[in-house]
Amino acid sequence: MQSVLGFVAVLTFPSVLVAQDVPKYPAPQQVKAAFKKLLDRPKVPLDVKIVSGNRLNDGSHHWFLTFAAEKKAGGAIERVPTFIKIPAGAKGRLPAVIVLHGTGGSIESGGVMSFINDLAQRNIIGIAIDARYHGARVPGSKGSVAYNQAVVRAWKTKPGEPMEHPFFYDTVWDLWRLLDYLETRPDIDMKKIGMIGFSMGGIQTYLAASVDDRVKVSVPAIAVQSFRLSLEKDLWQGRANTIRLAHQVAAKDLGEPEVNQKVVRALWSKIVPGITGDYDCPSLIRLFAGRPLLILSGTKDKNCPYEGAQLAIASARRAYKDAGAEARLSVLVEDVGHTVTPRQRAAALAWFEKWLP
Repeated sequence: MQSVLGFVAVLTFPSVLVAQDVPKYPAPQQVKAAFKKLLDRPKVPLDVKIVSGNRLNDGSHHWFLTFAAEKKAGGAIERVPTFIKIPAGAKGRLPAVIVLHGTGGSIESGGVMSFINDLAQRNIIGIAIDARYHGARVPGSKGSVAYNQAVVRAWKTKPGEPMEHPFFYDTVWDLWRLLDYLETRPDIDMKKIGMIGFSMGGIQTYLAASVDDRVKVSVPAIAVQSFRLSLEKDLWQGRANTIRLAHQVAAKDLGEPEVNQKVVRALWSKIVPGITGDYDCPSLIRLFAGRPLLILSGTKDKNCPYEGAQLAIASARRAYKDAGAEARLSVLVEDVGHTVTPRQRAAALAWFEKWLP
């Protein structure tokens, strides 16, 4: 296990980036305050509703519930489907880890449930939510269809009209509200909260946890990147394909014959403002410094191009060095595409075991 935890990838890769290549961003506290202000909206009572609760043969407890995240335009309340697994024999307050799915996934995705089950074996509470326009939040919809349609609606929102931000940001707000709910539970130790997300969930992890100090340990998996670098170096295609419909609609609306850098820049600037600037990963990742952070990436990942990941990693390393907390940062890069390897998965579990005892 020590060899996994102590692993820092050293790979041959063209144009290896170092700390001095990282753009100059505003001070971390300034970025933190501005990002929170951008996503802020009126809070509503959590109004927790238990859907079901079951004690399984292995002695663990499963809870399905929903809580209110916000009141949307028109008065509808946005509710967040949530799953919680309490390990067998749990007593007192336990560590907890929030596990987030990728595009087209849900609470019930195999990878999410499998990871939560493995956390329970380590006496850690596992928690998952459905992201906006995923899973139980869009009954009858399959995969990422409703998600893509929601991003299209956001793109077509006219100036002055209420606008959603389903591409990452709205789920980040839900995660902050989830943490508000966890604070009310007598079985969770809020000093020992972790978060891991895969792909889209990994992006939501570094967006949400970077500015919320209630998350003590973080593992963004196949997510760390630079949206700015991807756009400038024409490496945006993989990420754009995760919401292909929205990019195609934007191209048509802008009179472009196909999706290109102009289209991508216009779409991203509207639906995730600041994602190529102060809220890009190399900027936000600095805010983790001092808290245990494990980065999992792949050199062949087209959704999160490795050149951009290197930029974010360089930024993290500089921030952790400046904070005197280099032992709390670990990086595990494999020579793979957009996937988490068994070794990386084992490293993530070991990371939580180490830092959430």
